[in-house]
Amino acid sequence: MTKAAGRDWTDLAAVSESGTPFDPEMTRHLPEPARRWLDHAIRPGTPLPPAALLHMRGRIRLGSWRAFRATQILRPPHGFVWAARARVAGLPVKGFDRYSGGDGEMRWRMLGALPVMSASGPDITRSAAGRLASEFVFAPAVALSPAVSWATVSAHRARADLTVGGTAHSVVLTVSPEGALVELTLDRWGAPEGGAFGRHVFGARFSGEAAHGGYTLPARVRAGWWYGTGRWDRGEFIRFALDRAEFL
Repeated sequence: MTKAAGRDWTDLAAVSESGTPFDPEMTRHLPEPARRWLDHAIRPGTPLPPAALLHMRGRIRLGSWRAFRATQILRPPHGFVWAARARVAGLPVKGFDRYSGGDGEMRWRMLGALPVMSASGPDITRSAAGRLASEFVFAPAVALSPAVSWATVSAHRARADLTVGGTAHSVVLTVSPEGALVELTLDRWGAPEGGAFGRHVFGARFSGEAAHGGYTLPARVRAGWWYGTGRWDRGEFIRFALDRAEFL
């Protein structure tokens, strides 16, 4: 990572007060699907820190599907840094995506020196902010904070509204009768397949679950553009397993 990205990581991971431990009474005012998810995802008495450190592995579409491993610091709605490594044509590629301080950036290099991709600016920032909004589900304590407001969509869907960098994002969660996350969708700014930037349907599908301390999180994730449409097979660009999560 660059020195700036390293500073972002350190700042986002800084220890902070987690407040009152989780009590199911905290969810009683929420829409029923959101209440069902949080009561399932957080064990009573669990501390509620605002950040998560995630370790994952899977496959990412870089032309073709390629194996990767990544570590991510996540603190919605303030920021994230996702640092990953993969191989292209047998050569190691390392880099990061980040959003912090109101700026987004992507930077990837081959063999540690050869630039593969570097992007920043308003469009990248806006897209990264949408990603951050969608990933609040991996730091469930944030769902109980003033950063998120809730509305009912249906018996199994709730809408979480988050403001990131001054822009509002609406994330719709689908929750099973047992409380497990099934999927999420949002209109996210981006440029799928290198087209023009604009709002496109982005979504993630979850399967399996695993316990991480007092939290239960999805075990496997598939995500990408045009979720739920006929173009999903082209828009899906990442599949991963969450190996470990720590809450800071």
